[in-house]
Formats: sequence, structure tokens, C-alpha cells
Amino acid sequence: MENQKDRFGETMRLVERAKEDIFFAERDRELLEKLRAQLRKVAEVEALPCLKCPSKLESFTFHGIALHRCPQCGGIWLDKGELETIVRKISRGPLGEWLHNLTARND
Repeated sequence: MENQKDRFGETMRLVERAKEDIFFAERDRELLEKLRAQLRKVAEVEALPCLKCPSKLESFTFHGIALHRCPQCGGIWLDKGELETIVRKISRGPLGEWLHNLTARND
């Protein structure tokens, strides 16, 4: 009898983990959709070849940073320092963004 209670408890823990995984997967999906909505396609310029497959890269802007995305394999290519710039801009809160815009030089 005690063995059956133990199996029931294990089943409940597995169900709880599955619900938690579903919750976080849905949350990740929503976050990705929000980030994709911030991508802005740039007018066609000279298309660069993808480094992974034979397709041509499409140019996008994300938070003012130019990046290149392959429509076939889904690879995203950044230039030096662009990843750090994107992370810095995304992690900064609204007040930090406002202060940056206020003190930034427009050269």
C-alpha cells in the first residue's frame, strides 16, 4: 500500500514539472514573438551570401542595430560589437534609456 502512495506522489511531481515546463515554454514563445515584432526589414541592398548555406541574407534592424538573417537556415549574423550593444540596450530599463538619450552626443 505504501508503495502505491509513493508512485502517486512521483506522478504528481512529474505532472507539476510538466506544467512548469509548459508555462516556461509559453513564456519563451511570447518573448520571442515580441522580439520578432521589433525586427524591421531594411530595403534591399546588395545581398550577402549566407556563410552556412547557399541562400542570400536579408538585412534587418533591431533596436537600431543592423543585422543579417538567412531566410533558409534562420542564421543571424552580427558584426563585431553588435551583440553586446543589443544586450546593453535590451537590459537597460526605461529610465536608463531616457538618461542615455539625454546625455548621448549626436555626432
